[in-house]
Amino acid sequence: MMSMHGGGGARMGMRSMTRNRDILERRVAPGTLKRILEFARQYRRQLSVFLAAVVLDAVVTSVAPLLLRAIIDQGIAQRREGLVIGLALATAGLAVADAGLSLVERRISSRIGEGLIFDLRSRVFRHIQQMPVAFFSRTQTGALISRLNNDVIGAQQAFTDLFSNVVGNVVLLAITLGVMLTLSWQITLVALFLLPVFLLPARRVGRRLGGMFQQGMELNAEMNMVMTERFNVAGATVVKLYGRPEEEAGHFDNRASRVRDIGVRQAVYQRFFFIALGLVASLATAFAYGFGGVEVLHGALPVGTVIAITAYLTRIYGPLTQVSNLHIDYMSAIVSFERLFEVLDLEPMIKEPAEARAVPEGPLKVSFSHVNFDYPGAEEVSLASLEAVATLERTGRVRVLHDVSFEVAPGTMTALVGPSGAGKSTISSLVTRLYDVADGAVEMNGVDVREMRLADLNGVVGVVTQDSHLFHDTLGANVLYARPEATEAEVWAALDAAQIGDLVRTLPLGLETVVGERGYRLSGGEKQRVALARLMLKSPRVVVLDEATAHLDNESELLVQRALEESLRDRTSLVIAHRLSTIRRADQILVVEQGRIVERGTHDELLDLGGLYRDLYLTQFAGDEPSEAI
Repeated sequence: MMSMHGGGGARMGMRSMTRNRDILERRVAPGTLKRILEFARQYRRQLSVFLAAVVLDAVVTSVAPLLLRAIIDQGIAQRREGLVIGLALATAGLAVADAGLSLVERRISSRIGEGLIFDLRSRVFRHIQQMPVAFFSRTQTGALISRLNNDVIGAQQAFTDLFSNVVGNVVLLAITLGVMLTLSWQITLVALFLLPVFLLPARRVGRRLGGMFQQGMELNAEMNMVMTERFNVAGATVVKLYGRPEEEAGHFDNRASRVRDIGVRQAVYQRFFFIALGLVASLATAFAYGFGGVEVLHGALPVGTVIAITAYLTRIYGPLTQVSNLHIDYMSAIVSFERLFEVLDLEPMIKEPAEARAVPEGPLKVSFSHVNFDYPGAEEVSLASLEAVATLERTGRVRVLHDVSFEVAPGTMTALVGPSGAGKSTISSLVTRLYDVADGAVEMNGVDVREMRLADLNGVVGVVTQDSHLFHDTLGANVLYARPEATEAEVWAALDAAQIGDLVRTLPLGLETVVGERGYRLSGGEKQRVALARLMLKSPRVVVLDEATAHLDNESELLVQRALEESLRDRTSLVIAHRLSTIRRADQILVVEQGRIVERGTHDELLDLGGLYRDLYLTQFAGDEPSEAI
């Protein structure tokens, strides 16, 4: 009868010792254990049943060798056929009970473990969703995914395994050693004297494996990063245009070969561990049979006792190894949880108001009042471990907007122009609270956007950027992302308004056409028109366009401009413009330089002023004069 506490314990011991040895030197942050128990509190009933099943299974496992002893000494030796049959049936019953208990343990532990994974992933995912754009601009996507996958699973495994192994193995060892010492303390001591011979080298092997395990994780991460960059649509395009196939293959082979080599070394060391464990168990069994056999020949012990002791020996070394490494298991759980708590403890910069105010009804006036803005420092929005650096850069806050004040009247268009890096996109991002002002206020009809619920603010503001993102999903799903409850007729109306409905109707799958990663199956103009359709389906009262027609050819721009006319009609709009046609239609033009509004007025007024706008017009916009048909 094989119990989970036998071979399973050996495997768990191996897993424990493959942890990075550095975890033993870590200092546990105050309150970490309390926070872990808060996650486990909702599973306390299942944990109670689980631990009871583990204890009962350990007891059942410990009884089997005693039945074997009784069958030999009291049944076979005394020729009591009925007793032999009865004890054999009892042994079979214990085997069935052990199997049943193992299934119960597995079911309960999986429910607890998967529930814990769900809770942790959900909590971390929701928290990450609240982080500002600055957070995502700094962190590595792979590092975030690793927290939601590797660290969550590591925390769950260490948590459930720790509970089961602490209770199960301790109970099993206590019962087993107690029974063995009762049966024959001499044989027990003889058999166990080899334990230090195994444990001391095993710890050294474990430390070696810990280093290999860490190195293997890092090498795998490097290899995966290469694949991610090369298999991404944008990366694959660059490789096709500039890459050299043989050098790319060699670059990948170099990393893959290092992963292969460390994998071979790990496999050899792991096999050494299991061979050593099996060898020590076999030697201990041989000593037990040798010493016990002599005792039997001298009449000091019955045969069944020797066989029972050797049966106990076959299942005691794994749990002994695991118990000796409980501290490593404990610290492994702590480390995984601490890495998750590290993310959860990073405070979102954009927060919901304690007492929210409703978004005013009717047309909205957008006002900037003496706005100053600083981009946050790295330590405010990021973690060194998510940027793959030893320490975060300490540059502090950088002020990019200075005393910006203006109004966008309801139903009018205000255009922002200026040199690259002047602060135009920063101004537009404050309307949607991608960032919050340092001083001053951004208001809608006199209500500060920081006093509105984020969902309410997002409901009245629509944004289209120069590189609109489409998800790897169907065309219809990408449009519906703005308003999932919209009807198919409303989706088609939005597509027609965005000047792309006729094209979608020609596609074999229509709205079910998958657009590919980031919409790369569509041309730049088509992607922008789909993004505009998404905006129109949302039907916001305030529209922010961040160079929505940049990088488009003339034909695509013409179609997008027509779509923009539809989307901006009767809406309050703030447009970062790079085309003269867009600027000419603006009711107000703001010229931004080095984070300040240095000029304002209409196109003709600013030309007459003869300042920065006139220079920009001559260098950037004058060439658009012939295409000013829109």
